[in-house]
Amino acid sequence: MENFASPARKLVAEMTEAAAKTPVRAVAFQGAPGANSHIAVREAFAEGLPLPCFSFEDAIDAVKEGRAGCAMIPIENSLHGRVADIHFLLPESGLSITGEHFLPIRYALMGLGPVEGVRQAMSHPQALGQCRHWLKAQGIQPLAYPDTAGAAAMVAEAGDPAVAALAPPGAAELYGLQTLGADIADAEHNMTRFVILARKPLAAEGNGPFMTTFVFEVKNVPAALYKALGGFATNGVNMTKLESYQRGGSFAATEFYADIVGSPDDAAVGRALEELKFHTKWMRVLGTYAQARERA
Repeated sequence: MENFASPARKLVAEMTEAAAKTPVRAVAFQGAPGANSHIAVREAFAEGLPLPCFSFEDAIDAVKEGRAGCAMIPIENSLHGRVADIHFLLPESGLSITGEHFLPIRYALMGLGPVEGVRQAMSHPQALGQCRHWLKAQGIQPLAYPDTAGAAAMVAEAGDPAVAALAPPGAAELYGLQTLGADIADAEHNMTRFVILARKPLAAEGNGPFMTTFVFEVKNVPAALYKALGGFATNGVNMTKLESYQRGGSFAATEFYADIVGSPDDAAVGRALEELKFHTKWMRVLGTYAQARERA
């Protein structure tokens, strides 16, 4: 809790105390109260108790340690791509993806005013990236901070009118700041996809439609990825996302994160995953869950 700026600590303490009384209803999220993740939790869990955590690791640990029933983590944004480090954290967490949620994103510039005196905007790197064209047009320098709403709390604590925060609009009222600019985004389609993480996977019950997320490492041989993915083409399985990443600095063994439409219980998906296993060093399903938004 000490990592949060002082204007946020009282709210964090109150929410943490409420979550501790009924951990099964607690939903851990990264950020200070008022962050986009907080908004997503309130939308997705009407009866949930939002539990603010300073880092993604803290939110994941809250679930692993039983202080929260689940966590809601942003995984990708329509403007700025994947959220840094998430592809490493998810497989290592031991948690399962049990759902997803899409949140339209709009930011406000908030500070002590006036807007003409603002020289820097503090926010999460994702938010700064999503609004980089707007910031450049205003002549405002981006300043990275671990959280959007936390940046608003830090601006309130610092008391420097030259430094504003880029955060969800509601954070201005929470931390006593003036709204200096509203409805800020570089594109109308600015949308963040969140995943819900829990200790146990959900059974894919009902008619769906479902999504399945998995990670795998290809063998270090020619055409390894082509061979690994062939089963999805031949079985007519729609792969909606495929991203590569490397760990350990080897520049040789490449790991991949993928989303497909369907459940391993589907015959076609089952066959495709079996073929994938044959052509890879290892494969792990991170979760099968209901679609929150239909994929074409």
